[in-house]
Amino acid sequence: MRHHTSRSAIASALALLLSACSVVAPREWVSVKLAAINDFHGYIQSSSEPITVGEAFTPRLAGGIARIATLVETLRAQNRYFAFVSAGDLIGASPLISAAFNDEPTIETMNAAGLDFNGVGNHEFDAGIAELRRMQTGGCPATGCKTGTAFGGARFGFLAANVIEKATGKPLFPPYGVRQFGSIKIAFIGVTLKGTPEISSARSVAGLEFRDEAESVNALVPELKQQGIEAIIVLIHEGGTTRGGPNECVDLRGPIRDIVERLDRAVDLVLSGHTHQAYVCNLNGRLVTSAGSYGRFVTEIDLQIDPVSRDIVSARALNRVVELDIPASGRASAVMERYAQLAAPLHRVVGRIAAPFFRGINADGESRLGQLIADAHLAATRSAGATVAFVNPGGIRAPLSPEGDVTYAQVFDVYPFNNTLVTMTLTSAQLRELLEQQWQGEYPRVLQVSSGFTYAWNANAPAGSRVVRDSIMLDGRRLEPDGSYRIAVNSYLAAGGDRFTLLLEGAERSAGLNSREAIVRYLEMRSPLAPGGERRIRRVQRE
Repeated sequence: MRHHTSRSAIASALALLLSACSVVAPREWVSVKLAAINDFHGYIQSSSEPITVGEAFTPRLAGGIARIATLVETLRAQNRYFAFVSAGDLIGASPLISAAFNDEPTIETMNAAGLDFNGVGNHEFDAGIAELRRMQTGGCPATGCKTGTAFGGARFGFLAANVIEKATGKPLFPPYGVRQFGSIKIAFIGVTLKGTPEISSARSVAGLEFRDEAESVNALVPELKQQGIEAIIVLIHEGGTTRGGPNECVDLRGPIRDIVERLDRAVDLVLSGHTHQAYVCNLNGRLVTSAGSYGRFVTEIDLQIDPVSRDIVSARALNRVVELDIPASGRASAVMERYAQLAAPLHRVVGRIAAPFFRGINADGESRLGQLIADAHLAATRSAGATVAFVNPGGIRAPLSPEGDVTYAQVFDVYPFNNTLVTMTLTSAQLRELLEQQWQGEYPRVLQVSSGFTYAWNANAPAGSRVVRDSIMLDGRRLEPDGSYRIAVNSYLAAGGDRFTLLLEGAERSAGLNSREAIVRYLEMRSPLAPGGERRIRRVQRE
């Protein structure tokens, strides 16, 4: 009897000891690794545009889906819980190897790399809603699949919480996707920038409503919590600009700040994009990242999750360069090489350049490549009476380099959009208003101008009055106060794209050559070409 009592006492004491240990012992966090990209834009091959990283800011090339796939495969093998996600513009504005085949190569290589989710960006809508749905579900377009074989569609989910079909009142794609890691569920919410209709063709987004980003995310939080989900990540195609390096956050500006401030505190992490800048920021205790553009960086993110609360307790991120010496993934390479062979006939030589034409914008707002394209568009529209051509800088997607022969594929990569040239008539007052519209919105968009057109703008003047009075000149003469002028723009701008709504008022419109074909013809007729030193736009600092 005494022995039985002793054993009970020992058992009770042991139970109390174990109970005490369970209270004071630290919890085992659940570790989850993420890999994230944004603004990939179909660059399954490495971009010809270098990045500058490190203390020496040495330019170097990076990227390529075969190397990204290797990074992803390595991280997946090293981490029990892992996901690979994209924050939009996976396709659209793509180089020839992807665009020539309706961006099917990008979808197929991302399938090979194991992408889990893509939060839809504005460029996903470039070819319209039906084509975007085809990217998800597969099948051939009405004209048939260009490869001769059926397209299977994306094996990853498209997400778009704030893109609503007006006819049904429902999201175009699922608002979020969920991945389960052991007992933990993580929700990934996809959001497209609200301003997509302002920077897209009206036809491509017809019938859609783009709702407020933060409000759309916040409305989903109760639904997710009812499912026991506390770990919430937003894949948003909107961002900011910073003066820091790819793993810094120096003076972050842009719409992302306001959006993040208005997000429910239940949102733990924001993966952003759209501005093509790489950064790692902490906004009021919340991690906000971007991986730049064209697959040259992959954001590697480490999450620690409390298994009891199921919430993310810490998050760290690093933008990792996709170095060219990373071994290529066999699966992704096989898909890419197949399309490279199909595209080979399109690599015909169309001209020569004596030195590279870069798209980097100087302090005035000009680039040498922008000048070349504007000159090409003016040359192609002279017969329609054009006296000046304007080019939106966002339409120029890659440098024209190196020096030597220029192929059609290179021109395509520089200008991947299938716009046509439109010639129209503007009054001198309208022309001035058009220039003032360059500084509306969050991001200035300084139009590239053709030779013979010059003006000055005052960086310190308020928006709406930045063009210096009487500085606008055409062929050395000031604009006539009551004059009218024939101008040339691409069809995207002519429809009011990039917020240049003034161009909707243009009179006596006439459609012309394909915008890219105009560049090709200019090279064929004027080669060899070299960048000039002409200063067509002047930025002045006046109080």
